[in-house]
Amino acid sequence: MREERYHLDLDKYDRNIMLNALNTLRSEQVREERPTDPVDDLIIRVSKAPIKKIKVMPCRCNEER
Repeated sequence: MREERYHLDLDKYDRNIMLNALNTLRSEQVREERPTDPVDDLIIRVSKAPIKKIKVMPCRCNEER
């Protein structure tokens, strides 16, 4: 059976929040002398994730008809 994959749509702000949270988790694991390899791998994957540019259309939901 294939492994499930998730794709997240993050802007720069959200990406930085995720990297800071992962870095905090890594720091806690170092302090507790636990292995940090999985978190390190995830930090690298998030930081090197490809950027896909999308076109954002302005919202017309409140315009008069």
